[in-house]
Amino acid sequence: MEKLKCVISKKEIQDKVKELASKIDSEFGEEPIVFLGTLKGAFIFLSDLLRNVKNPRVEVDFVRASSYGFSDSTSGVVRLTKEPEINLKDKVVILVEDIIDTGITVAYLKEYLKKFSPKVIKVCALINKLERRAVPVEIDYVGFEVEKGFLVGYGLDFAEKYRHLPEVYEIVKEG
Repeated sequence: MEKLKCVISKKEIQDKVKELASKIDSEFGEEPIVFLGTLKGAFIFLSDLLRNVKNPRVEVDFVRASSYGFSDSTSGVVRLTKEPEINLKDKVVILVEDIIDTGITVAYLKEYLKKFSPKVIKVCALINKLERRAVPVEIDYVGFEVEKGFLVGYGLDFAEKYRHLPEVYEIVKEG
């Protein structure tokens, strides 16, 4: 059994989500925005972010991409299993990620989304984890920077476990 150590509290998350929503509102006002959440990990963060955005002209969609499967390390190959369903042409698209680790998935998604001719693609990530960055990526809105550790909770999982936790924890190997 894994041991969990809290690294980002529920209060810290709530405060940061409000701050990120405010930054997005400041930048785009009431310009139409498509928030594009990456499944499965970003659904909780996206839901809280949307509840804090004041812009009434918001659309929501999802993509599903994976490079991890049931492992704690990336395969390096991104599989896209759900495409956006909303028309993205000439729209502001904010790709919402739970965590950016190696950068491989978000780099792939940004390149992939260009084919839909959006006005602009921005990236919003709850966590920017620097330990295993393999591909440089520009993140427009960052909640927290974490140097290392395998993180779970608030949507982040390990083999589909721990997503439901209201805070972010590091899995600490015992022994």
